[in-house]
Amino acid sequence: ERERRRGAGGTRERQRRARTAFTSEQVCRLEKTFQRQKYLGASERRKLAAALQLSEIQIKTWFQNRRMKLKRQI
Repeated sequence: ERERRRGAGGTRERQRRARTAFTSEQVCRLEKTFQRQKYLGASERRKLAAALQLSEIQIKTWFQNRRMKLKRQI
């Protein structure tokens, strides 16, 4: 649900999460990992997230977006 009910029938937009600005080092490591394997398991995702100081959700989302980018290129 994109909107949250507030008061008597009023609605308010939820705040969207700010876009993550990945560093070049993070992107390089993510790309290298992606070249080896297109899908990460939970333990691999956890390790990579800890190593890059990112959340597991950020890693998961990056891989989903990267797979879509690859699909578009093909």
